Amino acid sequence: MSTAEPTTPADSADAIDELRAQWQRERPDLDGPGLDAMALIGRIKRAAGLLERGMKPVFAEHGLEGPEFDVLATLRRAGAPHEMTPGGLLKSAMVTSGAITNRLDKLERKGYVERYPDPDDRRAVRVRLTDEGLAVVDRAVEAHTENEQRMLAALKEPERTALESALRHLLVSLGDTRLG
Repeated sequence: MSTAEPTTPADSADAIDELRAQWQRERPDLDGPGLDAMALIGRIKRAAGLLERGMKPVFAEHGLEGPEFDVLATLRRAGAPHEMTPGGLLKSAMVTSGAITNRLDKLERKGYVERYPDPDDRRAVRVRLTDEGLAVVDRAVEAHTENEQRMLAALKEPERTALESALRHLLVSLGDTRLG
C-alpha cells in the first residue's frame, strides 16, 4: 500500500510537460526563462484549442458554427435594434472582410440576419438580427455560458480570478485594450 498522497489533476503532468522534457533532453541550453515562456505559451494555445473544441457541440446544437455565433453575439451585445455595419462587425471579429461577408451570407440564408441599405449613407449597408436570429442567439448564449462554466469547473474561484487577472495583464501588455 502506497503512502504517497494521490495527485489531483492540477498536480498531474500535462502534454506540455512532455514537450518540455524533450526540449530539456535535446537542448539543455534552452532551459530557463526561454523554455518557461515556450511552455506557458504552449499551454495557452493548447487550452484555447481544447476550449474551442469543447464549444463546438453547443453551437452545433443551435445550428451554428463558432464564427456564426460570434457575429450573432456581437449584434446582440450592440443592443436594440441589434444592428451594425459590416465594418463594425469586422473590427469586432478581427478577421478579413471576405470572412465577414461569408459569415453574413450564411446567417442571412439561415434567416438570422438581414442586410439593408443604411438610411444615412446610400453607399453603406447595415446588418440587423432578425427576430429568429435574436431568439437563436439568446438560447445559444445561455447554453454557451453554462458550457463555459462546466469547462472551467476544475479551477477553484481563486485560481479563476488569478488566471483572469494574469491574462488581462498579458493582453493589455500586448496592446489588446479595445475591440477593433
